[in-house]
Amino acid sequence: MGAPEFCATNPNGRNSAECDPKKHMGLVVHGLWPQYDNGRWPQDCASTPPVASATVDHMMPIMPGTQLIQHEWAKHGTCSGLSTQDYFGEIEKLYNGLQVPDNFKKPSSSSEAVPADIEQKFAAANNAPKAAFRISCPQNDFSAVEICLSKNLQYQACPNTLKECRANKIEVRRVP
Repeated sequence: MGAPEFCATNPNGRNSAECDPKKHMGLVVHGLWPQYDNGRWPQDCASTPPVASATVDHMMPIMPGTQLIQHEWAKHGTCSGLSTQDYFGEIEKLYNGLQVPDNFKKPSSSSEAVPADIEQKFAAANNAPKAAFRISCPQNDFSAVEICLSKNLQYQACPNTLKECRANKIEVRRVP
């Protein structure tokens, strides 16, 4: 999820860790979850204790929010077939391996962009098929880069059930 858009448009987010102007958050991780080809996904697959505080602290630079981390593990991580450590380890590995095109890392000014161009730039930077990236754009704001991966966490085309951004141009907010 793009922190600048979330902070600008979500009233509950303005007081969250990712909206702290001292942190200058750019793109952050919302989650990682298994998904069926029909667009649905399993959720809440097992009761589990809360994620250990050491893991939460370690993940905060890329998943800024204790509630977000706990929620993603309980709702999606428990369905991944991975241990808590492995689940968050895979998220960290994917985040660190993702090549973000320079003009989307931490933009110093707001700009407009064509969603398909953003997808193409992410695909090219990651040697991946363009169809592996989808831009979310509620209210014509750059909200998220959704990345589709195979079960072995390799880039693959997103299913047709994943909603596409239909805006001609979207606003890419600056990172304050």
